Amino acid sequence: MMVPFRRKKSNKQFPVKVCTFDSELEFHLEHRATGRFLFDLICRTIGLRETWYFGLQFEDSKGNLSWLKMDKKVLDQSVHMNNGSCMFIFLAKFFPENVAEELVQEVTQHLFFLQIKQAILSMDVYCPPEASVLLASYAVQAKYGDYDEAVCKPGMLISENLLPQRVIDQYQMTPQMWEERIKTWYADHRGMSRDEAEMEYLKIAQDLDMFGVNYFPITNKKNTEVWLGVTALGLNIYNKENKLLPVTTFQWNEILHISFDDRKFVVKTNDNKNPKPVIFYSQKLRINKLILDLCVGNHDLYMKRRKPDTMEIQQMKAQAKEEKQRRQVERNKLTREKQLREAAEREKAAMEQRLMQLQEEMRAANEALRRSEEAAELLAEKNRLAEEEAMLLSHKAQEVEQEISRMRMTARKTEEEKMYLERKTQEAELLTARMMEESRKRALEADKLKNELIHARVAEKEAKEKLLNFLSRTSTESILITPSSSPESPMHEMHSYDLLADGDMEQLSLEIEKERVEYLAKSKQVQNQLKELRSEIEQLKIGENQCPLDDINAEQLRLGETKYSTLKKVKSGSTKARVAFFEELEPEESVV
Repeated sequence: MMVPFRRKKSNKQFPVKVCTFDSELEFHLEHRATGRFLFDLICRTIGLRETWYFGLQFEDSKGNLSWLKMDKKVLDQSVHMNNGSCMFIFLAKFFPENVAEELVQEVTQHLFFLQIKQAILSMDVYCPPEASVLLASYAVQAKYGDYDEAVCKPGMLISENLLPQRVIDQYQMTPQMWEERIKTWYADHRGMSRDEAEMEYLKIAQDLDMFGVNYFPITNKKNTEVWLGVTALGLNIYNKENKLLPVTTFQWNEILHISFDDRKFVVKTNDNKNPKPVIFYSQKLRINKLILDLCVGNHDLYMKRRKPDTMEIQQMKAQAKEEKQRRQVERNKLTREKQLREAAEREKAAMEQRLMQLQEEMRAANEALRRSEEAAELLAEKNRLAEEEAMLLSHKAQEVEQEISRMRMTARKTEEEKMYLERKTQEAELLTARMMEESRKRALEADKLKNELIHARVAEKEAKEKLLNFLSRTSTESILITPSSSPESPMHEMHSYDLLADGDMEQLSLEIEKERVEYLAKSKQVQNQLKELRSEIEQLKIGENQCPLDDINAEQLRLGETKYSTLKKVKSGSTKARVAFFEELEPEESVV
């Protein structure tokens, strides 16, 4: 039995890296993988269904930027290999006319937001200074959520890349001054979710003159250099020095045919007054291919928008509506929960404050109680001292009483001694009187004895004389008697007792101490905000740092013109403008 031959599958794969503005994806593809396969794989990975806006951009082997073709193999498109991997950037290739009505999925809005923000910050898209500040506030709201003064510390936004360097260089303002102006509007966006903030960012950005415009340098046969702008509404022609105000425009509904032959690009319109086609020249054939690719894609989307929505888009819009309603319900629920939580936190804070007050009062009461206890202890000690003092005083009183008794006894003894002394005195007086009498008598006797002595001496003399006379006679003996007496003087000992009274105790003094902080504004509101900011920073502008686009934008503001009024004005006078513009151009036959 014959077995059918089956080709062996090749297992050879090559790595692919795809970068978006917020992530990097890596895949391994077979060599026969097409651009469509890779594109669909990326869209499924990130959950993107609005795929018609996007494409894969890469750098070819010659260093030129190109868009990956969906119907060809990836490796057949001269993709430059970087470290053995194919590098692609997932970008929006086509832009909507109205972001709020056309962009359905949140992931689509987010990708557009990141790309437009990068284009503004890198100055690929011109943005006036006041609009840059407003857009920066929405970008901060999308990234950090509601403004919280506790979280958004001073200097937090300075490190963020929020403003184009061209805007910063035009004004004598410090980073802190820019931060304060961004914070002022950032605080007004409270309650806005990330997708709402990004949508508001895109609503403002789509009004910029360079939003969604792909510029290509072209010339006429006489080498007059102009810009060709491919947009979602048609083709615009700009002067070389002015990318903001188109000289003329061709809307898709008035273009009959577009083609190119080598470097020559032909646009045929349905303008009966000027039936001849308009021919331009690009620098390279590759640029004409890119222009045609963008024209076809934008024209298809232009026609698609003016037809009823397909079932897929209706389903996506229904799902998106349900998802928004669900998110709105969840947001309302979260808002209520947040309000309840904030109320609970406020109540908790009040309770904590009350608790702190009660604790402070308790500490004060405990302190007062401690002081009262100390005062009670001090009073008890004072009472004990007073009792001891009373006991001491009582003891001293007893001692005093005993001393008084002793002194009384001593007084009685003294009285007795006094009486005794009086008696003794009387006796002494009597004795003295007697002694004086005796003395008188003795004196008399002494006088008598003196006289007798004198007589005796006379007699002795006489006797001596007689002795001389009588040698044999015996001597006479004399006896002298001298009385002496001394009265006794009694000694009296005196005793004295000093009773010292103790001083009054010092009184104790006690001192007790006392007890001791919606949704955001409409377009008109935005314009007012921009006008207000413009007037604030106008005085700080540095004139020499202004670029030509700034002067053009200032002139538009002075005339009150916007992007849409300019396009309307150019469209209304399109025939005259084209005649005036193409006077230098030489019309040729259309190339089909």
